[in-house]
Amino acid sequence: MVKKGKQEKTPKPNFTEDELLLRLKKHYPEPWIDLKFETPFQLLVVTILAAQETDKKVNEISPRFFKIFPDPYSIASATLEEIEECIKSINYYRRKAKLLKDCCKVLVEKFNGEVPDNIDDLVKLPGVGRKTASVILVNAFNKPAIVVDTHVKRVSKRLGLTNSDNPEKIERDLANFFSKENWVYISKALVLFGRYICTARKPKCKECHLSDICPYENKNL
Repeated sequence: MVKKGKQEKTPKPNFTEDELLLRLKKHYPEPWIDLKFETPFQLLVVTILAAQETDKKVNEISPRFFKIFPDPYSIASATLEEIEECIKSINYYRRKAKLLKDCCKVLVEKFNGEVPDNIDDLVKLPGVGRKTASVILVNAFNKPAIVVDTHVKRVSKRLGLTNSDNPEKIERDLANFFSKENWVYISKALVLFGRYICTARKPKCKECHLSDICPYENKNL
């Protein structure tokens, strides 16, 4: 709980939304998601599997997984051992197997096997928090939401878009800075920008089109 008098104020960046978008689009005119999927259900599954695991590893196991478990009904009716066997090469596979089974049971029982297209219903699913829900809304349904993962958190702080470490506060700060019509774009672009340009160690500041407007003090120049 934030103590009274210690609330974090939203910073005021020294650039406009249009200027930031213009520069981001030099890096990522048409941003993508690295996880491979064909349906909202598949994106839900691979996003749960990708927690504390690389997208590359999840993409390696997902084709076989979806051949065995093509829909929520097949996962909901499977044993934990059957699910675990398919994902045992990824981190925390036992916990993720239980989350997938519990999630798909709720999908079947409450949503007729269909992945919801709104954040209120998505976060009711086991294993789905606001970040995962936003990933699904943006990438599966092309609906406005703001994804705050570790990359977006880092980029947002370095650019002075937020001074918070709290994901929900960061989400609010970004929602206040960016027009809603741009949320889908920035949710994809900021993830890629943080993953490949504004990296945690040795950010590629010499290659960055945002470098001259970025207030980050420890640039790698």
